[in-house]
Amino acid sequence: MSGSFRQRAGAWLLAAAMVILSVCVPAAKTYAAEGAVAVAAPSAVLMEVSTGKIIYEKEADRVCSPASITKIMTLLLIFEALEKGQIRLTDEVITSEHAQSMGGSQVFLEKGELQTVETLIKCIAVASGNDAAVAMAEHLAGTEEAFVEQMNRKAEELSLENTHFVDCCGLTDSDDHHTSARDVAVMSRELVKRYPDVYLYTGIWMEDITHTTARGSTPFTLSSTNKLLRQYQWATGLKTGSTAKAKYCLSATARKDGVDLIAVIMTAPDSKSRFEDAASLLNYGYSVSSLYRDDNSDTLPRVSVQGGVEESVPLAYASGFSYLDVDGNDISMVQKSLSLPEQTQAPVKAGEKAGEAQYRLNGQSIGSVPVLYAASVEKAVYRDYVKKVFAFLLL
Repeated sequence: MSGSFRQRAGAWLLAAAMVILSVCVPAAKTYAAEGAVAVAAPSAVLMEVSTGKIIYEKEADRVCSPASITKIMTLLLIFEALEKGQIRLTDEVITSEHAQSMGGSQVFLEKGELQTVETLIKCIAVASGNDAAVAMAEHLAGTEEAFVEQMNRKAEELSLENTHFVDCCGLTDSDDHHTSARDVAVMSRELVKRYPDVYLYTGIWMEDITHTTARGSTPFTLSSTNKLLRQYQWATGLKTGSTAKAKYCLSATARKDGVDLIAVIMTAPDSKSRFEDAASLLNYGYSVSSLYRDDNSDTLPRVSVQGGVEESVPLAYASGFSYLDVDGNDISMVQKSLSLPEQTQAPVKAGEKAGEAQYRLNGQSIGSVPVLYAASVEKAVYRDYVKKVFAFLLL
């Protein structure tokens, strides 16, 4: 198979996988556990990252002011731009007068000051710099307003029904700037699942940067606003927020024994209680959760092709499979079975569904993963049969 053919087949496979996964993989189910752990905040969610399953929720769809948790969406768009090659970590960003004018949490950027994209990511993720967030928004979209439009489009893509943004940093007190604990969990999951490198920044407790202006160079220490990094041994990030209107908010991520959890606390009465609530939720989550994973690295059989230029076609899993159990079941008892055709008819398109891997626990279905054709096979015509005859005679 030629390199270009493999590339085309791979593209078909990836595109079809995205479509089929959205249809065939069961949606994450909610585990109603509001009374299982004490949470002081009026609104909270606990989610497992790989499956998106909600382990705990309390007034999860209550509309709240997000404060600096807004920057989760800002970081998501920054990392998307990095992935697409629109920007690089080493690119320099110039600070505008508008960015410098931001109040609240800031890293005291000055008009005309240059900082790299990576430094500004640290300023946003560690110190929650409003000025850094606006500088990056302007760098990516030209104006903060244009960037906010992108944020709202992304919110629609993620089906965040209770989310709307007015600015990129959460400093506003506008009633039109709002979200919910569930929506914050979804956008947090999108960020850490797609771009786990964000942990390299959200896990920083303290780090120095350098301000270089016309007056010279001066050091500045970034200190994390996320106290869980010191208070909770499995903490990995993610973002805090607080204003008079929003009170105290937190989206906290943690990893223990390979299980990643997100605890979202909204409208907590004080800073201390939001961290206590998050730690309680995370401890609860780890006490009840068992995660089954199958990377689907086993070799699949080839399928016979009738009437094709090739006699068989390879298969590939669309993805791995994860299942989170919170009911005390023994996940070692998960059974996997394959439902595959013995043969297929040409033409075959790479990325089309051939069958599926099915998973069951205690006799109940817990999900499935599509199995796809991993290559295309054209329908054979007369000259192809002649070639096959000559090839057979020359053996």
